[in-house]
Amino acid sequence: MSHPHNHTHHHHHEPQSFNYAFAIAVVMNLGFTLFEIVYAFLANSMGLLADAVHNFGDVFGLLLAWGANWLLTLPARKRYSYGFKRTTILASLANAIILTTTSALIAYEALQKLFAMKIVNEHIVIIVALLGIAINGGTALLFRRGAHDDLNIQGAFLHLMGDALIAIGVVFSGLLILLTKHYWIDPLVGLLIVGIILWGTWGLLRDSVRLILDAVPRHIDYQGVEFYLKQLPHVEAVHDLHIWGLSTKEIALTAHLIMPKIPLSDADYRNINKILKEKFRIDHVTLQVETGSDEHPCLRTETC
Repeated sequence: MSHPHNHTHHHHHEPQSFNYAFAIAVVMNLGFTLFEIVYAFLANSMGLLADAVHNFGDVFGLLLAWGANWLLTLPARKRYSYGFKRTTILASLANAIILTTTSALIAYEALQKLFAMKIVNEHIVIIVALLGIAINGGTALLFRRGAHDDLNIQGAFLHLMGDALIAIGVVFSGLLILLTKHYWIDPLVGLLIVGIILWGTWGLLRDSVRLILDAVPRHIDYQGVEFYLKQLPHVEAVHDLHIWGLSTKEIALTAHLIMPKIPLSDADYRNINKILKEKFRIDHVTLQVETGSDEHPCLRTETC
């Protein structure tokens, strides 16, 4: 006798609270990017132009993340019984790819500049980059509280912090050029920053790919969950245990429990759901209880 049971849904209002953060970040960063492109040409600075290209990629990334974050709030439909939560995973993957691509572009430009030196107006570079630190750093802070729990918000936060880091590097290169008149400093700093961005992006890319492939999310203790279910009273075996990400925020679990003597009561289900949520951060739980009879064995015992 199978007895599936679903966890009651708690609708978080948190995704909506980032709408303002995304709106402010997109408008300010797009405005600054256009401003920076103009001044990059005026200053003859490849560093500023590369930074502007990277900023533009980030505005596109922010728009993707914003769209996915909005889709999180939409209700489920008949055809999409989980809603559109999974788009957050696609957005974080797209974000990681955009970061990697724009970084490659910056590296290429920096190498070009190393071999073809041009005089740079370092005063413009310093002033524009300082403004970039304020705008990127300020808008990044809007996402800080969500960056720990949600891969998608973390993507937006990392983008903006990466931009602020770039701007700091550009300011330093501008100051060094001002003091030494060594114009090769500018592209070298650019290459260094590309390294920092790629280092940060790797984790985002890896986690997004894992979520798309329905792997057990990194922060979930699979062995711990399995041990917890096995030691429940009257449970003789656990099989077909799956844990995967429904979105960049929510985790689902399904499992079959062999309980020949006493099945689970509603109070048991409630308690199991509570512990799996509080201790293991799993939101959607579906358990199938079987007696493990020889006449009607579960076909999933062998495969899982």
